[in-house]
Amino acid sequence: MTNVRTGAERLATDPTLVGGDRLGLITNPTGVLPDLTPTTDALRAAGVPLTALFGPEHGMRGTAQANASEHDTIDARTGLPVFDTHKVSGAALDEVVARSGVDTLVFDIADVGTRFYTYIWTMYDLMAAASRLGLRFVVLDRPNPLGGTVEEGPLLDLEFASFVGRFPLPVRHGRTAGELATLFGFDLDLQVVRMDGWWRGMTFGETGLPWVMPSVNMPTTDTAYAYPGTGLFEGTNFSEGRGTTRPFELVGAPYVDDRFAPALNALGLPGVRFRETWFTPMFHKHAGATVHGVQLHVYDRDAYRPVLTGLSMLHVARTLYPGEFAWWGPELFMDHLWGSDTLTRCLDAGEDPRTLCPDPVHPEGRLLYA
Repeated sequence: MTNVRTGAERLATDPTLVGGDRLGLITNPTGVLPDLTPTTDALRAAGVPLTALFGPEHGMRGTAQANASEHDTIDARTGLPVFDTHKVSGAALDEVVARSGVDTLVFDIADVGTRFYTYIWTMYDLMAAASRLGLRFVVLDRPNPLGGTVEEGPLLDLEFASFVGRFPLPVRHGRTAGELATLFGFDLDLQVVRMDGWWRGMTFGETGLPWVMPSVNMPTTDTAYAYPGTGLFEGTNFSEGRGTTRPFELVGAPYVDDRFAPALNALGLPGVRFRETWFTPMFHKHAGATVHGVQLHVYDRDAYRPVLTGLSMLHVARTLYPGEFAWWGPELFMDHLWGSDTLTRCLDAGEDPRTLCPDPVHPEGRLLYA
């Protein structure tokens, strides 16, 4: 028995909620009803005129790793064309959408509540394309798995806008996809099919909805809670646990020693403890090597501050291992993740980055739910 009816379930029950003759569904494996029926199947069975499908990063079927997708294809299940939108924006994305022949774009993907997770920016880019092309845009709303009572971290500086942040949101943004769509403010015909029964303080477990992995390295709600902080380690030569069964909960590097876990626990960070551990990533950074580090154990989600935790971990890592700790990835990658260059400048100067994290606040403005 679920306590929340998603926008997708409402539309499958009442197809008159959304108009249009040729609808394109932007979706992935999270696009399911509570009984795990894919949204594509449920909408087609209800008579909703789907004519095309669009896939984000990781692909519509969710098979691709980070920064990859599944490319254009024909969906064997429905016979519908699937258009790959990953790494496509501006005029190139307009061409893709125009080629699909749709008159309405419908978004049904679960977000994880963190600014640098890319699905909301797929939505943003396709909203921009819909605005330029004069198409309708519909969001089938789903819960924010981190709840909706807390925002944490500074706003994105638009000088550092990228596909991991195109709009000035905090790192943990505290909004649903439908609320973000209204906040973005595009000049277009926007409709949000709201959820029934969701309220801002609700945990994901309280929704009664099944957890479907949003991507290949987001297996559980524990992962989602760790991600706003430990996701920042993607911009360093530390492993963030990709290639293990506990990504973003395991963090470490081959050069870490037995000082790391005690130093973190000595900080007394709210809601979390750190266990010394060793792991061997099967792919990505340090693949095949023994990595020494920690596992995060979040014991109080209400008290836990993931962004503050991530900054604290970075500070300890940079302080204990100044000769080995290094930035990693494409140029300015950490700056794009953080949303400005204040974090890299702070750490390079040997300063405490926790000063960059304002106290958590409640989301305000253009909220759809109490």
